[in-house]
Amino acid sequence: MKKRILIYAHYYAPDVASTGQIIQDMAEEMTSEFDVTVICTVPSYEGVIKEGYREKKIFKEKIDGIEILRVPVPEFRKSSKKSRIKNLLAYYLGARRATGIAGTQDYVLAISQPPIMGGMLGVYGKKKLGTKMIYCIQDFNPEQIEAVAYFGNKVVLSAMRWLDKRSCRKSDLVVTVGRDMAETLKNRFMGERVPRHTIINNWINDKEIYPLPPKDPGVSAFKQQYGLENKFIIMYSGNIGLYYDLEGIIKVIEKFKGAKTTDGRDVVFAFVGAGCMLDKLIQYKTANDCNNVVFIPYQDKDNLIYSLNAANVHWCVNAKGIKGVSCPSKFYGIAGVGKPILGVLEKGSEIEMLINEIGCGKVSEPGDYKAIENNIFWFLSHADNNELTEMGKLGYKYLIRNLTKDASVGKYITEIKCL
Repeated sequence: MKKRILIYAHYYAPDVASTGQIIQDMAEEMTSEFDVTVICTVPSYEGVIKEGYREKKIFKEKIDGIEILRVPVPEFRKSSKKSRIKNLLAYYLGARRATGIAGTQDYVLAISQPPIMGGMLGVYGKKKLGTKMIYCIQDFNPEQIEAVAYFGNKVVLSAMRWLDKRSCRKSDLVVTVGRDMAETLKNRFMGERVPRHTIINNWINDKEIYPLPPKDPGVSAFKQQYGLENKFIIMYSGNIGLYYDLEGIIKVIEKFKGAKTTDGRDVVFAFVGAGCMLDKLIQYKTANDCNNVVFIPYQDKDNLIYSLNAANVHWCVNAKGIKGVSCPSKFYGIAGVGKPILGVLEKGSEIEMLINEIGCGKVSEPGDYKAIENNIFWFLSHADNNELTEMGKLGYKYLIRNLTKDASVGKYITEIKCL
């Protein structure tokens, strides 16, 4: 008889949040070993509640053998702190109620989203259900909030830090997604006993995201839809949010208005996604006539393979101060389609180390805008030879050997069964 595991996911399919996709992969893979239940919000990642989920009740669903309990939340605006906090609190309180519906469990797995509350839900579920707890830290908070000066009340930040340390202490296993994040965990408990922990990298589902030829019909259709045919495309794909210094980067991009590659192609910078910084970037584009910038909506999971393959080069960026706090999971999708990487990452951060160890891109420090500019020039001047292709191949080969869904989720299963 299979043991049972309850996962607190915040977002889950069909929402397009990267962590939601990671949890979906994890849950589906775990069904081979466990009976899996997921507690998440109703589909609402972009702030709007999907049709059919607007009743104020818990929705029960079954998807691919996984029991889903969706809790109601209010709609929100990503630019409004007040509405976002109201939404997050609604999920937290709803998830606590749903825990009582989930039934007997052997394990609870919590993810570090919403900030602080994700870990608190794990602690609650562990106590209520009498289970073992696994705490997967995708982002450290309040460290992430402090890094981008999103909130400055020191009393509240201190309370948040105490609560999240408590969640770590109460866990039977803490999982971080990078070497730098494991160091942050140790530093949190300097002079104290560090909770049992392990490092398991995030991944890409290589059955769904993989390299396609430039003339693939789906890739061609994507380029045609957004006016990208015969262009050299440098793409940012994902959350257009606070933690990436996109306001600074678009000022560098402005310098490349009218730029061409050495083989004569026009250069386009494509932003695919949404987030609280999107309106500011659109305003900057309009005010400065950046006709080399294109904004494209989030792509459905089925279309993501085409948008990722459409690019010639992909951005993989974090803002200064994010080292050891968060790990940009977009790296895995970029490597999954075999594209070279234009990195803006702090030295010693997990993805910076991977890119340099593999040789699959060029990296500069956040805030070093001259170095970012020079790296863009390098890619444009090498667009007509095989160096970019070889970079992409190196990333893909490494991913297939080390960072597939099967490999990483297999590590989770092994660690959980050892508890």
